[in-house]
This record gives sequence, C-alpha cells and structure tokens, in this order.
Amino acid sequence: IIKMTKDLVANEDVQSQKVLKTLFISLVIDLLGFTVILPLFPSLLEYYKENDKGSLYASMEASVSAFRQTIGIPETEDVNSVLFGGLIGSLFSFLQFLNSPVFGAISDVYGRKPMIIISLTGSVISYFIWMISDSFLLFLIARIVAGISEANVSISTAAIADLPTAKLRSRGMAAIGIAFSIGFVVGPLVGVIFSKYFVSHAKFFVGPAIFGVVITILDILYVIKNLPESLHPSKRAKSVVSSFNEFFHLLNPFALFQFSAVKSVRHTQKSHTLQKLGLIYFLYLFLFSGLEFTLTFLAHKRFNFSRMDQGKMFAVLGFTMAIVQGGYVRRKMPGKERKLAISGILFLITGFIIVGLAWTPTLLYVGLMLFAVAAATVIPCLSSLTASHGLVSEKGRVMGILRSLGALARAVGPMLASASYWLLGAKVTYIGGGLLLLVPLILLTALKPDPA
Repeated sequence: IIKMTKDLVANEDVQSQKVLKTLFISLVIDLLGFTVILPLFPSLLEYYKENDKGSLYASMEASVSAFRQTIGIPETEDVNSVLFGGLIGSLFSFLQFLNSPVFGAISDVYGRKPMIIISLTGSVISYFIWMISDSFLLFLIARIVAGISEANVSISTAAIADLPTAKLRSRGMAAIGIAFSIGFVVGPLVGVIFSKYFVSHAKFFVGPAIFGVVITILDILYVIKNLPESLHPSKRAKSVVSSFNEFFHLLNPFALFQFSAVKSVRHTQKSHTLQKLGLIYFLYLFLFSGLEFTLTFLAHKRFNFSRMDQGKMFAVLGFTMAIVQGGYVRRKMPGKERKLAISGILFLITGFIIVGLAWTPTLLYVGLMLFAVAAATVIPCLSSLTASHGLVSEKGRVMGILRSLGALARAVGPMLASASYWLLGAKVTYIGGGLLLLVPLILLTALKPDPA
C-alpha cells in the first residue's frame, strides 16, 4: 500500500502530492468502516426477524409473504432475505442520489475539506445508531443517516478533479479505485472477526459498529490535520444555487442525466459527450450493482457460505482489484480510459455468465475474478473521462451529478436484481444481466472522444 501511494504521487508538485496521499489514506479508513457490514447482511436480517421488538419487520415480512403468494412462489423458498436486502440497499443508495449533487455544489462554494469532515461526522453518528439498534427500526434509521451523510467519495472525486493535469486526475481516480479495493479486502474480514470474537452475547453487530465509530473518528482527525484544500477561494462558485430552478436541476433525475446544472457546457459538444458518459455510467452500475448485491445471497444459498466464507470471498475480490488497479490500471489509464473501460465491461459480461452457471465454489471464484477485474477498471476510467468536463468552479457539481447517477443506479439495481433473483432464479438473473451489459458496451464503443 505504501509503495502504491508513493508511486501515485511521484514527480508531481508538493501540494498535489499531499492532496492525493491524504485523500487516498482517508478513503481507505472510511471504506474500512463502510464495508464491515457487507458480509453481515444475511445474518442481520435473520437477527431482526427473530429479535425485532417492534412491528416494522413483521409488517414488512407479511407484505412480502402476501406478494409471494400472489405470484405463486412456493412457501418453502427462503427468499425474504433477498428482497429485504434489496430494499435496504435501495434505500441507502436513493439517499445518496439525493445528497451527492447537493454536497458537490456546496463544496464548490465552501471548499472540499469542510464537506468531507461533515460527511465523516454523519458516518460516525450512523455507526453509533447501528451499535445500539435493538430493533429493525433503529437499524433502518442508522442506514438512513448513513445514506444522507455519506458523501466522502463524491467530494474526494471532486477534489481530484481540481488537480491541474489530466495525468494527475487519472492517477487520482485510480487511487480511489485502489482505496475501494483495500476496503473490500480488509473491511468485510474485520466485520466478520469483530462479529465473532469481540462480543460475548447475541448482538454480533456491536463489535463491527464500534469499529466503525472509532476508525471514522480517527479519519476525521487525520483529515483535519493533513488535508490541504484543493479548491482555492479565488476559483470557487459564488453561490450554491442562484434560483429554485437551478436547485431543482440538482434533484431532478431527468435534469441530472442532461447535466443541466453544469452551466459552462450547456448546448455544446461537451454537453453531448457528458450526457452519454452519464448514461453509460448509470446503465453499467445499474446492472453491476444489482448483481453484486445478490452475490452474498447466491453464495449463502447455493454453496452454504458462512459469514467467514463471505468475508473471504470479498477479501479475494478486493485483493484482485487492488492488484489490477495498483499494478496495471494506474499505469495504463492516462489517455486510454475509454479502451480500458470497454475491456472491463467485456470481462464483466463473461464473469456474470460464469457466476450464473457455476455449480462449484471453484467455478464461482473464476467468475468473481473477472468481476473483480471489471470492478477495478470501469468506474475509475469513466470517472476520469467525466472529470475533464466543466469549469474548475463546477467540478463538485460534475462529479456530484455523476455520483448521483451511480447512486440512482444502485438504488434501483439491487431491488430489481433481488426481485429477479426471487422470481427467476440466480442463473437467469446473472446470465441475463451479463447480456444486458452489451448496451453500455455498445454506447461506449460508439462514443467519440473530445478533440482535447
């Protein structure tokens, strides 16, 4: 990790070096806390099913059961957890869809550093609520607070978009990808370990939640001390919005797909390119996130994976992503973003088809390796392509809107993928999703790069 960090910032000016290094380390810390919950979702839902003191879980379960009977799913099928997981994932991402462009626009006015600190503070509060969540209602409140406040990644991408050269921006986007990889390697394992060995009672989630509180407070202190402000006051926007109509552009999905809030590119060729990039980003993440979210349920149901097995699975994924991003993508990405993104989608199509057909854990891992290569490649490349658009004072808006479109995809994708998993089964869902990825692949192949 230290070597990758040094390589990422080698031979660049001191201020940019410090921004990249600090953002990278801060994101690693943040994502360690963010990912501890991933392998625990099936067990969390089982816990609240058995121990919920309120009526919310029971009411939702009754509605799910009624719907299941209506469409003729056998009572013996244990699929409620899949649908519940999709609902919770969709709720979190929908809140991300609302907050990302707003946080980005605010950071264009007040700077990136204060907004990162505010975002991390909200994460601390969400972990604390999760720690004391005896009821399913409290758990949902914790996820809502997390969804409203989690904007660290979005603002960090805006800070990287502030950097002066395309080469720096490409390296920065690769650094974000590496941070995600490290988070996926270590975070889920930490979640499993803390859930098993750091509590002496049935509330297995308390240990991971305490870990999230402590590590995020450390992250806040680290950012306060070390992160330089990447957006100079002379280059900031004068106001967050100048009219209600402009504020509406930050929340309206149709306006977001048009990037209407980015004034400098309206009615230009760059606006057309930006809109296509946003659509490709949305379609890719819509399919990717939906199938990604059901991985834990597929492994649990088809191969009887335990929480520790789930943690190992995510660790292998993250380790593979880190190798690909640290050893290949960060070196090859500058100037070749489009080509790498195309190859990444091709890998993902193949990987999803293999996962859908997998009848042994070995074959499952073959598909997951291809999945990890795509995860390491496509999003950093699309983010880097998008970061070149808009004025310096609009980078927060541009990257916030892109992040918002991704969050909208993650809000809808898990829900529909979970429903498909429920209705059609894992094989049809994964193979069908893989084939649908041909749509963003064709759009990206047809995208003409800007002359600049």
